[in-house]
Amino acid sequence: MADHLEASVTLPSDPASVSTARNYVLDTLAQWGLPATAELADTVRLIVSELATNAVQHTFGQSPTFTVDLVLDRDERLHIGVTDSHPRFPQRLPAAVQQDNGRGMVIIRWLTAECGGRLRVRPTREGGKTVFIELPWTVPAEQSDAAGRVEPVTAVGQQEP
Repeated sequence: MADHLEASVTLPSDPASVSTARNYVLDTLAQWGLPATAELADTVRLIVSELATNAVQHTFGQSPTFTVDLVLDRDERLHIGVTDSHPRFPQRLPAAVQQDNGRGMVIIRWLTAECGGRLRVRPTREGGKTVFIELPWTVPAEQSDAAGRVEPVTAVGQQEP
């Protein structure tokens, strides 16, 4: 695989774009060698869903689009960035606050930390912000079966059905 891969998509700030962003990211990662059944794919699916939802819901119509950037460095680190043009940074809510929504960043922080990754938020030159996630790139190894066919491993010692 190449030392450095990049992909990017810009979408309208519309609720329908959340699934488009998620599918784009998963399709791209599959092209880069991450099986859809891998645990990292599930984690990325949820992170991208939450970040894209935030970019749509919490920009209050002030960001007509949002951009999802993917970078894979040396088969070691996956960088995901979601950029919108709204200047307000995500708000960290106290854990004791009881409400039906607003937990996206809590979920993202937890998933990122659970994977050994990092989360950062930075302003853009244009006055918006980018939420960056950096995760270790862990693609399951492939194993050969008795007939010599190569099958991806979904968990340690378990093969896909």
